[in-house]
Amino acid sequence: MSAPDVVQTMQAAQAALAAEHAAVYGYGIVGGRIGDDREAEATAAYAAHRARRDALARTVRDLGGKPAAAAAAYALPFPVPDAAAVVRLAAVLEDRVAGVYSDLVRAAEGPLRREAAGALREAAVRAVRWRGSGVAFPGLAERTAGRAR
Repeated sequence: MSAPDVVQTMQAAQAALAAEHAAVYGYGIVGGRIGDDREAEATAAYAAHRARRDALARTVRDLGGKPAAAAAAYALPFPVPDAAAVVRLAAVLEDRVAGVYSDLVRAAEGPLRREAAGALREAAVRAVRWRGSGVAFPGLAERTAGRAR
């Protein structure tokens, strides 16, 4: 891998790590407010994001970088006063994670690219489960919406 490729891969891996940190925080909110009927789903998503976060920290170190640390707190994208907002938050978290993994798929190669594609797929599936519907190209929805202006 050439130096520019390593730099792009490192930047994409760091962005994915930051998104996983935010998702872990967000699922702490989701888990504390979700109803009993979806608690297991929230717990599974929380565990999946923690595992991805830890794997990405190792990846960043393997690429020669220092993994980005988690923030003490993260701003929620909107108020979360009720169960419907909690479910919406979970879907937004997954959409955001899918977006950064699509960047990592583009920047990486080999096993890291396969891992990023798997993480993108998992986030897209979780988003569909939370939202009840999917998008044509997970990870690219907000970019497409931004260009339509």
